[in-house]
Amino acid sequence: MAGHGPLRALDERCGRAFAASAVPAPLAEFFADLGNTAVALPVLLAAAAYAGWRLRRGRWEGRAGGDGGAPARWWLPPLGGLLALVAVPALVVPLKLWLARPGPPRMAGGAHDGFYPSGHSATAAVAYGVAALLVAAARRRGGGGPGGGRALAAGVVLLNAGVGAGLVRQGYHWPLDVLGSWCLAGMLMAVWCVVCRRWAHHSGGDRADAGGSGAPA
Repeated sequence: MAGHGPLRALDERCGRAFAASAVPAPLAEFFADLGNTAVALPVLLAAAAYAGWRLRRGRWEGRAGGDGGAPARWWLPPLGGLLALVAVPALVVPLKLWLARPGPPRMAGGAHDGFYPSGHSATAAVAYGVAALLVAAARRRGGGGPGGGRALAAGVVLLNAGVGAGLVRQGYHWPLDVLGSWCLAGMLMAVWCVVCRRWAHHSGGDRADAGGSGAPA
């Protein structure tokens, strides 16, 4: 366990070593700041607006052309993505208070002792991950190929790795704080995908389309 278990000593030793590494501090600070809500939320809002516009247009074009592939509830994936980001502090804050894990030396004497999991890492993972999935789904509705989706996925992975590394390098979090937040973000995104897959293609009281798309629409 990150708070008091046998991994804590190893985790803190690795964190101190990385914080003292040759990674440039300005670069690390830049990536760490990408986990701020003030940065991540506008990115998700822009992706949600773009996806909503594309999905809504596909819905009405599908009605006119008799194409049933457009999602009936086109607004559900963008709205669900925003709610997933709202759920991050609702889950992270109680976990921090419950585990009460002390932070790195730089954070000693702060306003709280709860540093596990990392809120910045979870915010970045959910916001940028959902944004990429929304854009990829919207592009597929518009006839885009799979290559762009793979590029988006690779970019999000690298970006979140940079956020986590920046937080550890700057002494804001321990490595396991970041890993724990990624696990939490993965759970939130999995729930979002299931909800979108199950209900986005519903129409009124109809049953779920079991043969629908395997990715959020």
